Amino acid sequence: MKPAVMIRDQLADYLTQHGLSINQFAIRSGINSGTLSRIINGHQPIAMSHLELITAGMGLGEDFFYSLYVEECFYYSAPTWRRLRPFIVKCAELGRTDCIELLVQNLLDNLTYVPMLYEVAEGLFQQGHWPAAALLYENVSASEKYQYSERLATCQYRLFQIALGDDQSTNLRAATLFESYIPRLNEADQLDGLKDLMHVYYTLQLWNKVNELAIELLRLATIRYDLYCNPKYKEAVKSGERPLCFYILYAHLMRSNVYEEYGDYKKALELVPLYSDVDWIHEESEEAKRTVTQFQEWGKANTYLYRLLDGQLEVLDDYVNYISTQKGEIFTALFYIVKSANLYNWSVDSVLERFSDYMPYRIHLNEFGAYNQQIKADQHARFLVELGVYYLRNSRSEGIGYILQSLESSSKLNNESMIFKCVDLFEQNRHIAGEDEQMQYKILIKEVRDANEKKTHINASLV
Repeated sequence: MKPAVMIRDQLADYLTQHGLSINQFAIRSGINSGTLSRIINGHQPIAMSHLELITAGMGLGEDFFYSLYVEECFYYSAPTWRRLRPFIVKCAELGRTDCIELLVQNLLDNLTYVPMLYEVAEGLFQQGHWPAAALLYENVSASEKYQYSERLATCQYRLFQIALGDDQSTNLRAATLFESYIPRLNEADQLDGLKDLMHVYYTLQLWNKVNELAIELLRLATIRYDLYCNPKYKEAVKSGERPLCFYILYAHLMRSNVYEEYGDYKKALELVPLYSDVDWIHEESEEAKRTVTQFQEWGKANTYLYRLLDGQLEVLDDYVNYISTQKGEIFTALFYIVKSANLYNWSVDSVLERFSDYMPYRIHLNEFGAYNQQIKADQHARFLVELGVYYLRNSRSEGIGYILQSLESSSKLNNESMIFKCVDLFEQNRHIAGEDEQMQYKILIKEVRDANEKKTHINASLV
């Protein structure tokens, strides 16, 4: 249907109201006067570059005509990708997802546009324009839901990545929706998809799932690495974001972590050589060499750690001396040192005092950049609880403050198991809490209750 008021009509009215000729506005806007004449007379569609110049020449906001432009793109002629692609990108940059949605609804009547929209979505995803990318991925997925295609699987992978945040219940829903699409991804993305899924289930403390995914990652990565080592297939083998050896080593590391979480420290220790002895690795890139170095460092650190968690107090000094040279590992080490102290009734005051600057939550770096955000936020909440328990066990009232900090963090993460643990610990020690702490606890509990009621309402509305 023809728009009631068209952009060219508004432009013509503007020229009349301001007493401007086409030539004068052409000079002001930077558009060729002949082109401008054809646009006003309806003989030429408005290109995106012309729309930007017209809008600026009229002194209007950059996206003033965007809604009308969508309608005009489909009224005057069959939509051309040369006009639509830059418009979608610009809408994404300006946050006009409403215009993208209207445009896509018109385009997807013709399925030949699906690959093009997918390609734009990938570009927007890489540029960080995730709301617009998510909208495109959702529409492409809807168009391909019966195709079981790799493109459909990739859309679901991207939607999973976009959905991840601090809320663990949201992360669980995203992981559940995505997991079944992993076998349809290309082989390189399968490796990263499994790794990303493991991170979600790790923060949810679903250790059986982490172990299951680690075994599958090890299987797929080993197959691809064996092909890579065969000169006949080497050039055809594509890795994921990391060298192939990374995924093999990482699978062993995560399985070792699972046994540590189960409390089977001897089994966890047995697996350390699988990711620290690396003589079998033949990848020669600089990134592969850095990968090997990082896993060897983790292997050394975890050898100390698992012995410490197993009750071997004699390794504490060696462990502390080692981590003092590995700044990216200090926070994680502190968490496990305090956990061990609580398990075996040790005193580690001197260690906490020495590394007090590393106790606040921050982004910690390793050879591969920032640690996974969800894992570290979850670990920090758990660390605060262990620290609170440590101080309370030693009859020190500051433990209450750490319990409250953990409750606040766990509430933001929507980590129900940690919330329950914090509430239980506070109630057991309420008698030593000061008035301010009692009030803070009351406020936090109200926030937790309100968030839970909101979540219950949302879930009920979806049924």
